Amino acid sequence: MDIEEIASKIVATAIKVHTALGPGLLESAYQKCMEYDLKNDGLRIECEVVLPIRYGEIIIDAGYRIDMLVANTIIIEHKTVERLLPIHEAQLLTYLKMKQCKLGFILNWNVPRMKDGIKRMVNNL
Repeated sequence: MDIEEIASKIVATAIKVHTALGPGLLESAYQKCMEYDLKNDGLRIECEVVLPIRYGEIIIDAGYRIDMLVANTIIIEHKTVERLLPIHEAQLLTYLKMKQCKLGFILNWNVPRMKDGIKRMVNNL
């Protein structure tokens, strides 16, 4: 499965989960439902992936965690905020660079329609 097929599954699954649950829950609830559905679609999902900082010749665990890593190629960050801010985009872009992934999504579950809560970002390695 190529990266765009996986991305399409992520978007469809986010819309499915949001339609079923609506806004107002914790990020962790949506993440668990996404994990369940994407695994059932045969995708490899890792949650709360440790993302160490590489500085020179040392590796530092500074507490950074990727919400979801899909097929070791796409990062998903879950939010339940009134609106996405530039800092949320900067966070995902930094994670994409640190993990050397090309594609990521910010999913803001606190919206009336999920299509308005999906932010796709690319890392131009």
